[in-house]
Amino acid sequence: MLVKDFRDVEAKPSGDTHGVSIRWVIGKDDGAPHFAMRVIEVEPGYATPYHRHGWEHEVFILSGRGVVKGNGSEQAFEEGSAIFIPGDELHQFLNTGSTVLRFICMIPHG
Repeated sequence: MLVKDFRDVEAKPSGDTHGVSIRWVIGKDDGAPHFAMRVIEVEPGYATPYHRHGWEHEVFILSGRGVVKGNGSEQAFEEGSAIFIPGDELHQFLNTGSTVLRFICMIPHG
């Protein structure tokens, strides 16, 4: 069993995407053989890349608000929202609020 505070994990820039950081909170190094838990933070006015991949996402919004874009549509969300994105669906999270958008994102190990 493992219990830790996500804030104790260093937030690192998410690739070349400005205004987005990621904390790899639980992963293989923690003994999790199948899935990784990440906390992603998006500054106001910024967005994650518009992208797709073969695996699904389960996302839980911890704080902030925004829109998730995908396949020609967009849906608003706020703190407490749960979001499911199927594999191979284009998607992007845009922070439309005035505070940091923070969410948990679960993915399988690649």
